[in-house]
Amino acid sequence: MGGKGADWSRRAILAGLASALAACSPGSLQWGSRSFSLPWGGDNGGGGGLSPIASAPKERFGRGRVNVALLLPLSGNAALSQLGQSLANASKLAIGFIEANPNIGENITISLRDTGDSAAGATSAANAAVVEGVKLILGPLTAEQVTAAGNVARAAGIPLIGFANNGSVAGPGVYVLNVLPETEMKRAVRYLRDQGRRGPAGIFPATPYGEALATAFRQQAIAAGFNPSAVYTFSSISEAQQIIDQAKPLIERGMIDALFIPDRASAATFAGLLAQAGVTNETVQLVGSADWAHDAGLLRNPALAGATFPAVDEAGLNAIRADYAARFGGNPPQMATIAYTATILANVNTLSLATPPYEANLLTNPAGFAGRDGLFRLYADGRSDYALVIKQIGTGGIVTTADGARI
Repeated sequence: MGGKGADWSRRAILAGLASALAACSPGSLQWGSRSFSLPWGGDNGGGGGLSPIASAPKERFGRGRVNVALLLPLSGNAALSQLGQSLANASKLAIGFIEANPNIGENITISLRDTGDSAAGATSAANAAVVEGVKLILGPLTAEQVTAAGNVARAAGIPLIGFANNGSVAGPGVYVLNVLPETEMKRAVRYLRDQGRRGPAGIFPATPYGEALATAFRQQAIAAGFNPSAVYTFSSISEAQQIIDQAKPLIERGMIDALFIPDRASAATFAGLLAQAGVTNETVQLVGSADWAHDAGLLRNPALAGATFPAVDEAGLNAIRADYAARFGGNPPQMATIAYTATILANVNTLSLATPPYEANLLTNPAGFAGRDGLFRLYADGRSDYALVIKQIGTGGIVTTADGARI
């Protein structure tokens, strides 16, 4: 349950690491240029032999009168179900916080339901939650499952807050609470602008993950007032030298003074080739992604000293770490704070006790909400904004906060 070997990043699970989850143990997973689709749950929602999801909740916790469903994978693929149980634990921790605080009303009861590892399982769990009369659905995890459960919830007029980091599955009434590609790109691009950089460019893998980041980079760079000078894509790392050769003249002319290399698997290669070409961090600011945050090998790479990247403020995770370990054993995964935040959000008086509860205009309050990781907002199109810090890699892999948490 998030213990030894379970170094889960948000993108690792939610971007859908099909090949990695199929072939690796949790301790050996490598993130980076991966697909947004998991191998289980195609168009027909096949579950790879998954048993039908039981109609009864696996568990209930909380003592409030408003029924809220929490849909998570608790069976099926071992890696995914391990994360699902950890997020269920984080939700229980949030309920425990509510119950222990006399200044917070106990408004909700959580009904925990198993989605298994398929779209069909998510549909089944969502249907059972609707029959039970829930007012809000939290989860599921993957993009395919959020889509499946979201279709059920939307038809029933029940809002759903899923945990995928793929904004394409969001829509009116179906929200995604996570760090989306556009969120981290907006944070990083605006930081570059504030630092006086004028020519951002990017190198992205030709994968669904890379394409989503590339699209977000273009959109957010233009929104920040930049005219992106170059956007490169690659299908194989063997193309890296060619890309650097193409970028070098633009760097020399000052047209590129910041370069996004967000893909974990290739970042060190590109940084090394730039160093060999005589490009320093003073000339070109290297920028990574939130996916870099816990890759110790990457952060210790000398070629990346001085690089920056957006990340979730770890203060929130650190604040619940001891309580989680004491109650459940092991360390909470990075995503624990999202399940914790969603549970606290569901209990908010102005949302849960409204008539009717969880109306769209309430959930999309422009002021946003204070979550375990800081400020976040939900928008009418179902997407979200999440407060991020800017981290900078120093000599020897020492990482510091260059700019505090903000949206």
